[in-house]
Amino acid sequence: MKEQDGFLKYDRELPETRPPKVRVGDFKEIYEEFPEEKTKTQAARCMDCGVPFCHSGCPLGNIIPEFNEAVHEENWEEATSILYSTNNFPEFTGRICPAPCEASCVLGINKPPVAIEHIEKTIAEKAHELGFIKADPPEDRTDKKIAVIGSGPAGLAAADQLNKAGHWVTVFERDDKIGGLLSYGIPDFKMEKWVVERRINIMDEEGVRFKVNAEVGKNINPDELKEDFDAIVICTGSTVPRDLPVQGRDLDGIHFAMDFLTQQNKKVSGQDIENQITAQDKNVVVIGGGDTGSDCIGTSHRQSAATVLQLELMPKPPNSRTEQDPWPNWPMTLRTSSSHEEGGERQWSVLTKEFIGKNGKLTHIKLVDIEWVNQSGRQKMQEIEGTERLIPCELALLAIGFTQPENQLLKSLNIEQTQAGTVKANSYQTSNPSIFAAGDARRGQSLVVWAISEGREAAREVDKYLMGQTELPSKNDSYVSLEV
Repeated sequence: MKEQDGFLKYDRELPETRPPKVRVGDFKEIYEEFPEEKTKTQAARCMDCGVPFCHSGCPLGNIIPEFNEAVHEENWEEATSILYSTNNFPEFTGRICPAPCEASCVLGINKPPVAIEHIEKTIAEKAHELGFIKADPPEDRTDKKIAVIGSGPAGLAAADQLNKAGHWVTVFERDDKIGGLLSYGIPDFKMEKWVVERRINIMDEEGVRFKVNAEVGKNINPDELKEDFDAIVICTGSTVPRDLPVQGRDLDGIHFAMDFLTQQNKKVSGQDIENQITAQDKNVVVIGGGDTGSDCIGTSHRQSAATVLQLELMPKPPNSRTEQDPWPNWPMTLRTSSSHEEGGERQWSVLTKEFIGKNGKLTHIKLVDIEWVNQSGRQKMQEIEGTERLIPCELALLAIGFTQPENQLLKSLNIEQTQAGTVKANSYQTSNPSIFAAGDARRGQSLVVWAISEGREAAREVDKYLMGQTELPSKNDSYVSLEV
């Protein structure tokens, strides 16, 4: 960095959020405008650290110090070139990534880390504003046809890369809209859907074909798919939700989180929803402390819930790193999302014992506090005597993760699975040499940034399989170029 003492002169600063009482009245993104000059200042905080650990923290291998320097110099074209060389969709990750790169930032050892995620989003939006990102179809086409099943971040990344290689790519999406969880899983207050649609339109202009309401194994014949395409890439995600099989589970008012979030996203997009799951005027309990649970909290606030309570089985995390997660590892610390700032209550080390209702409808949940004890080297939970209680609840949302891809598709394609139920695909290639897999379908529930990385890496393997070699980049290439 030319301004080598920027990390000493400037503090970390991020865009302000709209006041919570204001933003819960709509589903717009929560951040205010941020002056470009301030983003340049944030980029100047990047250190001349010698070994940029942020590279290893980023699943995509983003070349972070270099694009920070370009931003500081207001060279937006160079910043765009650097960022998009490793990341197909920084307009997505700049909004919804938990930023593992920032967790491994060298400056973060004893100061707030560089605002990498914000800078990434700014580069992406400046790139579109200045016309650097536009449809660029490949000049030469091969005769190879590839089917990508699933249009989430892994599927879109694989399709984008394979199209760049000159292949004919068709993306099959079972829902009525392209984008997977980007469109129907992530609330608009985190990422408005015009961001996704803008990217889909560009890919469409570049020659990627999209088919919606197309579910392989139901209205799309898998055998015909194998005959019509030279390769298939499974990017369906890990969509089987983890259930909570306790007494009273069949009561009306208990729903999986993704059903709740998907309905609201469809409503925001202008669709009519029959029998919508709504939090309005209800006591809402969100079971699960992760990002999906946080999204349920924010959505419940916007639906005018009476109360919102989030429950977590594990103990409350510490506020700072411990010896168990030293830098540059991902810190298992307490995180407060924008949804938590909007209200509600959080409780940790709580077990849901029973759902209780009247006339078939949920009215209460029976809870008990627990403690975690070490037994024969393993942590086990024990109920704390005297803490059992009932709390009012008319809507319970299960946000306790996902277990595996849905079996019907994998069986229809005759694909081997791991013991965990994910697609068995070493080096992204399955038991059928012409079928590949990427994203959560292969690695299990994970982050959007990992899905994009997997899609890119799978595309390389598909290209090598079809052509005998590939010029598509790998995330390891960024490390090599830095060493040179």
